[in-house]
This record gives sequence, C-alpha cells and structure tokens, in this order.
Amino acid sequence: MAMLEGKSIVIMGGTAGLGESAAAACAREGARLILVGRDDPAAVAARNKFPDAQVIAADARLPETADRAIEEAVRRHGRLDGLYHVAGGSGRSAGDGRLHEITDAGWNATLELNLTPIFLSNRAAVRQFRRQNSGGVVLNMGSVLGFSPSPRFFATHAYAAAKAAVVGFSRSCAAYYAKENIRFNVIAPGLVQTPMTERASNNPAIRQFIAAKQSLAGGRIGLPADLDAAVVLLLSDAGAFITGQVLSVDGGWCVSDGPVSDVAPGGQP
Repeated sequence: MAMLEGKSIVIMGGTAGLGESAAAACAREGARLILVGRDDPAAVAARNKFPDAQVIAADARLPETADRAIEEAVRRHGRLDGLYHVAGGSGRSAGDGRLHEITDAGWNATLELNLTPIFLSNRAAVRQFRRQNSGGVVLNMGSVLGFSPSPRFFATHAYAAAKAAVVGFSRSCAAYYAKENIRFNVIAPGLVQTPMTERASNNPAIRQFIAAKQSLAGGRIGLPADLDAAVVLLLSDAGAFITGQVLSVDGGWCVSDGPVSDVAPGGQP
C-alpha cells in the first residue's frame, strides 16, 4: 500500500521548487492534494502537472489563504490529514543581510515572508484537526541557517532569525498538541537548487564551498528530490511516533568544517 494512500494533504508553496517536488512524491504515494502557490504562471503549470490536485493561486502571507486551502481540502476530501508548509524565501532584495546593514523594511518583509505564513497555516490546520478530533501532522520548512550559520556566503540575519523561530515555534506546538495526536516536525535543508538559490548556485566560490560543506554524493548542491523521502515519511503513518524533531537534509552541512582553507591554524575562521 502506498504510504500516503487517501491522505488529504495541503502543501503551502506547492507549485514550484521544493514544494512541487514534494507534491509529485506525495501524489505517487497516493495523497489527495491541495497545492497553494503565489505565482499565477507556476499555478497554471501545476494544474497541468497535477490534474487530480486542486491548485490555488494565492499569497501565503494573507490570513485568508490558509483558511481557504484547509476549507477546500475538507470540501473535496472530507477531512485534513496533513499540512506541509514550504512557502517562504529570501528577503535579501527587500533589505535583509548582515545585522548592521538590515533595513527596518528588510527585517519586517523577511519575517512576513518566512514566519507569519507558517503561523497562519499551522493555526488553520490545528483548528481543523481539533474540529475533526482526528489528530494530524504539520511539517514546516526550516533551514540549516537557522542553527548552523555560514558567515562568509550566507549572512542574511533576518532570514536566519525567521528559520530559527520556525524550530522554536514547531517544537513548542509539538509539546502542547502531542496529547491530541497532532504532530509537528521541521525539515531543514542545506543549499538546494531552486529559483531562490540561483545567486548562490551560479557563484563559483559558493559552489567550491559547497563541494566541501555538503560533501555527500560527491559534494554538490542539493536537489529538491533529495528531500522527498523525508517529507513522505513525516507526513505518513510511518512517522506516527515522531514529533518535535528537526531533520536536517543537508548533504553533511551540519557536520562539516567546510573548506580547510577557510579555517586558520587553531581552528578559528
């Protein structure tokens, strides 16, 4: 039997990048999907790729978006079993960066993009799980940058703060709602090839850094599909005894020094 057979799952940010890859994996495992994506062209493409899914073109930062997605899952499938929140992104263009350079607008925009939507979607999902008295699962997208920083190439401190907050928020919710059989977990990727990471992926110095920092599979930037098995596991009944966990899918990022040339004698960068 497929791991997600008949499961009603909402993926926020499910029409591109990591979310689209996860949607394909969940569909292969029998899930019934509601996909939410902000960009209309991506939503149109997703409708063609996932003809059995309901695709909603909407902004995850708006309070009504999550409510609409959950309501649609219940209307179409009779219930909600899982939420995977992927939507988010870099705030660099809005003014994120090193602390002394972050603008007020950059800080606010980055948190609004990466933290507020998770609050909104998680709240909507939990309210539905409690109405159903069924339990359920929430899987949130984090980042290794929330707890394993890289000052040379990835100094965006508002983004790091937001992703660190995702961990604290998810673990706190996991502790409170475990008695209701509602699970919360976080996936924390390293550098993965997506539209958001083009700046880094096209930089030769960063590619050289990643070859040592993410040294699995020959040392490479991750692919969206590298996360899919973990997503399916944590959304499925096979993960029914897992909650409050942060799973780094990072090619070795968190256990690597990175390039030796970046570390001076004595171990100090």
